Amino acid sequence: MSITINIYYTGKESGDAAAFAREMEERGIADRIRAEGGNLRYEYFTPYNDEKTVLLIDSWKNQQALDIHHASGMMSEISELRVKYDLRMRVERYVSDDSQAEDKKFIRE
Repeated sequence: MSITINIYYTGKESGDAAAFAREMEERGIADRIRAEGGNLRYEYFTPYNDEKTVLLIDSWKNQQALDIHHASGMMSEISELRVKYDLRMRVERYVSDDSQAEDKKFIRE
């Protein structure tokens, strides 16, 4: 069972959330998170219809791996950047469901 968290970062001004994501990448924070044990995915995306928002898809092997990440020193670095860019967050949390047999007929690989 994996856990995926979608975090929508929204800034007051267009480009604030994108600048946050860019700084996360440039400072190597995102790469350090990707290297943590149990991290399955850590990627930023931008919606076509919302220039003030960036979506982070953040996936973990299990709750224990996520808890270790939340207890790490990187969280203070991330929090500082959230404040720097004055971002608001909307969070969605999903737990994997491996019973996708019926869905496979709709997926073109």
